[in-house]
Amino acid sequence: MQPQIILLKEGTDASQGKQQLISNINACQVVVDAVKTTLGPRGMDKLIVDQNGKATISNDGATILKLLEVVHPAAKTLVYIANAQDAEVGDGTTSVVLLAGEFLKQLKPFIEEGVHPRIIIKALRLALKVAIDKINEVSIKIDKTNERSVVKFAEECAATSMSSKLIHQQKEFFSSMVVKAVMMLDDMLPLNMIGIKKVSGGALEDSELVKGVAFKKTFSYAGFEMQPKKYQDCKIALLNIELELKAERDNAEVRVDNVVEYQKIVDAEWQILYDKLDKIHKSGAQVVLSKLPIGDVATQYFADRDMFCAGRVPEEDLKRTMKACGGSILTTVHDIKESDLGRCEMFEEKQIGGERFNFFYEGSRAKTCTFILRGGAEQFLEETERSLHDAIMVVKRILKTNACVAGGGAIEMQLMKTLRDYSRVIAGKEQLLIAAIARALEVIPRQLCDNAGFDATNILNKLRQKHHQGSYWFGVDINSEDIGDNMIIHVWEPALVKINALTAATEAACLILSVDETIKNPKSSQENSAPPMSRGMGRRPM
Repeated sequence: MQPQIILLKEGTDASQGKQQLISNINACQVVVDAVKTTLGPRGMDKLIVDQNGKATISNDGATILKLLEVVHPAAKTLVYIANAQDAEVGDGTTSVVLLAGEFLKQLKPFIEEGVHPRIIIKALRLALKVAIDKINEVSIKIDKTNERSVVKFAEECAATSMSSKLIHQQKEFFSSMVVKAVMMLDDMLPLNMIGIKKVSGGALEDSELVKGVAFKKTFSYAGFEMQPKKYQDCKIALLNIELELKAERDNAEVRVDNVVEYQKIVDAEWQILYDKLDKIHKSGAQVVLSKLPIGDVATQYFADRDMFCAGRVPEEDLKRTMKACGGSILTTVHDIKESDLGRCEMFEEKQIGGERFNFFYEGSRAKTCTFILRGGAEQFLEETERSLHDAIMVVKRILKTNACVAGGGAIEMQLMKTLRDYSRVIAGKEQLLIAAIARALEVIPRQLCDNAGFDATNILNKLRQKHHQGSYWFGVDINSEDIGDNMIIHVWEPALVKINALTAATEAACLILSVDETIKNPKSSQENSAPPMSRGMGRRPM
């Protein structure tokens, strides 16, 4: 009788083989079912409540999956690809999860019949290459030299991105704002230069785009009421200095034995602060912003000299102000040069809803901008911000790559036809596998129909006929409850969104198919986690 070999720690859960692979695929299907109803213009929203009772309403795939806190190790792969799609291209987060899930669903019967996962992975990679080549072949390129056509093109792509969001009724209003915002940035298109501030109250149409920087009025000491609230062509000092008396007291310890000596120290403290304030005043700055607090003495001092000041400005806003207005963030007030100060066309403090805002208008030379969003409930404003983020990312990608395809399931139907035709000219098991992958691509138009309450079978049959006749851009037309040429009715998406979605979905499917064993270690007890030397085997310490 062979001796029993114990290899893994007691309590370790290990499952392997075909059943484990099918179990992983089933877990991914549950994740797909959670988000698939959010796809498209008629997609439903999800209301997710966390353990603290905070409610989030969203139909953004990446946001929903993040909040669901998926713990299944294989299903987590879908969460990662949704986050990767969100970070890389901003839009298509639900599509990428749907595609990965459908690839696995269509390939599951082959696993059950005993086809080796490596053959399936090879077929997936081959299908991906054929699909990407087709997208690059048929995508429409825009002429970058014609600015008007680029702007129109970008606006249509932004509107398509927003058509499935909570703000779809205001998509024309916001799409032009988003394109203006991205066009203001420099050639690197740094998205952290677009600020988004939310103010409850008012209608969505009251939202505005500021050419420059705007942030909520910071905490102020007495004396700020007397400061001017508007300047034309002013100089701005950006500081990282605390202008308060207590700041000097914290820097040293002094022992005194009489009142006169103590008074000298107090006078010196005041003198140090006044010297700093005097140097800032002499520099010619009219607006003083600091990341650290500006105390009551400094506030009164600046007010007496017709200067405006704001302390405790968030670092992000301070950096954006520096980017917009020039100058640099100073850590000392000694020897302030003209080049250290920023300039802006107009500074103004004004009321927005129930909040006061500081505005730095830059006009035509602005390299940064700020959205001020108005609306009702906090959840609604947060979802509006997420929708704008997606649209901004789409516009950024379209300006970088200038290639687009028709949305509404049109490109997926075209790829399905391409892959089906390709499967007929190759031999071996790949023929059946690629045909199954082609079928999986139908999930996007089918889900668009299901979410809108249309007859998916009828519409897909019409689409198959149109694509077989060579009509590339026919897809689901939500408004007419039928099919239509989505290139003509301006349902456009950047080609990069589709390429990235297909690549990420294929990689995720390949990863899940290549796992045939899951080993789950038990939580180590205190005894197990003790260092091995302390378990006393008669060895002396080194």
